Amino acid sequence: MAGILAWFWNERFWLPHNVTWADLKNTEEATFPQAEDLYLAFPLAFCIFMVRLIFERFVAKPCAIALNIQANGPQIAPPNAILEKVFTAITKHPDEKRLEGLSKQLDWDVRSIQRWFRQRRNQEKPSTLTRFCESMWRFSFYLYVFTYGVRFLKKTPWLWNTRHCWYNYPYQPLTTDLHYYYILELSFYWSLMFSQFTDIKRKDFGIMFLHHLVCIFLITFSYVNNMARVGTLVLCLHDSADALLEAAKMANYAKFQKMCDLLFVMFAVVFITTRLGIFPLWVLNTTLFESWEIVGPYPSWWVFNLLLLLIQGLNCFWSYLIVKIACRAVSRGKVSKDDRSDIESSSDEEDSEPPGKNAHTATTTNGTSGTNGYLLTGSCSMDD
Repeated sequence: MAGILAWFWNERFWLPHNVTWADLKNTEEATFPQAEDLYLAFPLAFCIFMVRLIFERFVAKPCAIALNIQANGPQIAPPNAILEKVFTAITKHPDEKRLEGLSKQLDWDVRSIQRWFRQRRNQEKPSTLTRFCESMWRFSFYLYVFTYGVRFLKKTPWLWNTRHCWYNYPYQPLTTDLHYYYILELSFYWSLMFSQFTDIKRKDFGIMFLHHLVCIFLITFSYVNNMARVGTLVLCLHDSADALLEAAKMANYAKFQKMCDLLFVMFAVVFITTRLGIFPLWVLNTTLFESWEIVGPYPSWWVFNLLLLLIQGLNCFWSYLIVKIACRAVSRGKVSKDDRSDIESSSDEEDSEPPGKNAHTATTTNGTSGTNGYLLTGSCSMDD
């Protein structure tokens, strides 16, 4: 075990040439990031999760009720033991051959069986009230952490001149504000990792799971090797659009369509500007070029930049989906259903009616309008 730890914490991987872990031990004069500080994120992640439950129950839910958002779910499928067994044990999306077999077995027409499976899948969707509460919690947290980040960063020299991220690196002392900012963000992303398995299931579950892993790894990585200054820029920049997205979702759930459309446009502009403009031209420029000039590359430097480039790839993917929604909005006159997030995994293709049946285009099974909350989920920070 000692050999494995020695290999993992190899100074030649983590630190620049001629720097050792002993050089970064805390002293009376200065405090530096220590790996053991990150253990604090686990109990804090649990606390954040508990605060979320309390917030949703005693703050978000009364707000939703005041806005006349109901907890009514979709129509319940009539009980049928045979279809239920197929649904739970075999498939939620029976093919044509299986539908025909069930039709003969039950003496039902195929359209009735298709309708039963659609209703049964819809039963697993959360109510609009549940979605509103989740969005309000995320809106509140994103707004708080972004506001805190801006207030903290405006007092720092590296916000105005990114070369200060690398001057005297890695002997940059850890301030109380910076430590709080980092641990808070890390705790939140750990709480998302845990709650993702109980939250509303989305089509992009795998992508978001990867995203949260990369975020956690980046935050941890940059803290351990004291790249925290540039890390705060990444965090704050990626937090900038998230509150707008959740506000747009809340407006949609409350059926304030015009407000939803306006907030979505604001979100799209901020997201694309920060992720495809400011992030590569400002942050990646300093991590790739200014740091090379001032500090020089070393193994963990390459890993850190590769992870940032992976984040940029996710930013490009999500920006493409946002533009796709915007193009649909132009043609339809309002923000429409998204192909990515906030679409429950149980809803794939289930809203398509059998041939010959009129589709209800204005209102879906959960009673929401137009967007149905199918807006892109913004992502991390160190990245939504």
